[in-house]
Amino acid sequence: MIVERVLRGNAEAFGVLVERYRDRYARYALHMLGNREDAEEALQDAFTRAYRSLSRCDDPERFGAWLFRILVNRCRTVGARRGRRAKTFVSDETALLSASEDHPAEQGAWREEIDRALQRLRPEQREAFLLKYVEELGYDEMSRLTGVGVSALKMRVMRACDRLRELLSEVHSA
Repeated sequence: MIVERVLRGNAEAFGVLVERYRDRYARYALHMLGNREDAEEALQDAFTRAYRSLSRCDDPERFGAWLFRILVNRCRTVGARRGRRAKTFVSDETALLSASEDHPAEQGAWREEIDRALQRLRPEQREAFLLKYVEELGYDEMSRLTGVGVSALKMRVMRACDRLRELLSEVHSA
């Protein structure tokens, strides 16, 4: 197992773990924080913290979940520290394009509206929505990652969906 090799002193083996998780977790950080610099900062910090505290990973078989929990916390910290400055939400283009059959110009306009609507969600609602619908996690896994109870997460996702419907219907009816 790779984690055990790192713990035995093979620092280069950690590169395998970085390679394995970097792209997916970078996508999450980018969705959550809205810009590449903040996402890269959170991701690098998560990997650094994971490397330094690897001996505290209780279940090396679940290293990915442990690392993701670190990343979720780093995203919260970076987001809080940077405040509510203007951000551009970067979304999963494949999901957005498949959601619309319109002309490409209309797809671009809708993508921008969805981006703006997602940025208007409260951070905890955006986090829950992204974990559920972009990362496709179940509520139990979301709870383990965030430390928030399942019922609270369900409420956050429901409120995020309701708010997104409200925001996007305003745009559509305008």
